[in-house]
Formats: sequence, structure tokens, C-alpha cells
Amino acid sequence: MSFVQVIEYETDRPDEIRALGESQQSEMGEAPEGFRLTVTQDRDNPKRYFTIVEFPSYEMAMGNSARPETDAFARKFAALCTSGPRYYNLDVVTRMP
Repeated sequence: MSFVQVIEYETDRPDEIRALGESQQSEMGEAPEGFRLTVTQDRDNPKRYFTIVEFPSYEMAMGNSARPETDAFARKFAALCTSGPRYYNLDVVTRMP
């Protein structure tokens, strides 16, 4: 079963968060098959963002979360937020094309 994590946060430093994410991606190498990351910005509150991370399974997501590099990234990421981050862990029940 697929797994999705939604991360909600507010920031006034989106460019720094983007650069941090790009740096993290280059350090971790190629993403596993089935992994997808989407960053969205709230039109009604431009300082609020939602990052949607899709994993092939809950186990793969938790394995990624347990990595020291992920923990270090999460601490740096949180320091750039003015609110949050808040994490939502979701099992995919239905997916339509």
C-alpha cells in the first residue's frame, strides 16, 4: 500500500528551504522507484506551504525517516520555518487516474 506524508509549514525563507532540499537531494542520490515529492504554496496564505512526499510503502518511509541524514535535514528545515512543521502520515486508500 502506498504511503503519503504531508508536511505543513509557514516560512518567510522559501528560497533557503528550496536550496536546502536541493542539497539534500544531491547528497542522498537517486530517489527510490515510486518516490515522489511535490511542494505546494497556499494561494490564500502565501507564507504557508505543504510538501507532499509519496513512498511506495509505510516501511520505506519510516526507513527514510530513521536515517541520520534525514534527521539532520529535518532540524535545519524546522529552523527555517516560522510555524510548524506539522506532519500528517497517510495511507493511500484509493487512487484515481
